Amino acid sequence: MPVFSRGAVHLHYLDVGDPSAPAVLLLAPGGMNSVAMLWRRQLWDPIECLPDHRIIAMDQRNAGRSLAPVSGADGWHSYTDDQLALMDHLGLERFAVIGMCIGGPFILSLCRAAPRRVRAAVMFQPIGLWENRAEFFGLFDSWAAAIGPRHPEAREDDWARFREAMFGGPELFVMSMPETAAIKTPMLLFAGMDRHHPRQTAERLACTLPNASCVATWKAAVHVPDVHARVHGFLRAHAG
Repeated sequence: MPVFSRGAVHLHYLDVGDPSAPAVLLLAPGGMNSVAMLWRRQLWDPIECLPDHRIIAMDQRNAGRSLAPVSGADGWHSYTDDQLALMDHLGLERFAVIGMCIGGPFILSLCRAAPRRVRAAVMFQPIGLWENRAEFFGLFDSWAAAIGPRHPEAREDDWARFREAMFGGPELFVMSMPETAAIKTPMLLFAGMDRHHPRQTAERLACTLPNASCVATWKAAVHVPDVHARVHGFLRAHAG
């Protein structure tokens, strides 16, 4: 995987497919360990299933091989800045986005920060708050404990403030922003069905995003052809 560096941030990424084809940025599942290769474990793998697109897939900061300093000022905006900087580095002004799990809030943050750049977005089982905040705090703490020895610059208060910025604060049902009605980006949602990916998150997004539709049933091998057709049709419809 090539690496893109900006200051002390080093992001590893994949760039595959025809460079002249429509670009799609992939934001992988895995929570704080959002790693490009986790797409390979999914029922529908966009790296393999979108040969008619240019695919950009990245390890998020401090996940996989990507590295960045940790501070109490970190939050969703830190990831958004990384993602946009990578697309700038690759010379990609307009692109679609496909995200799973934590990729849902990443997408919303991108659409808020750069609405003219994201032409369309697909979310698979986005995470959200639904009587489950403790689970997200626990996942963050496990991740922080694993990478903490590599970050002597981060004090206990830095980790606490970072965790609060990601998963604390008021009841932000989609984590990265307080409301979504202002986001006009076309969205295709595939609902989750477990504690970390509540069905209610995708349903509420479908009701509050002006240009969103939601697929409720999809997580079985028998549904893969339908998922494939829906995603391809959606990206074709919003190729401009």
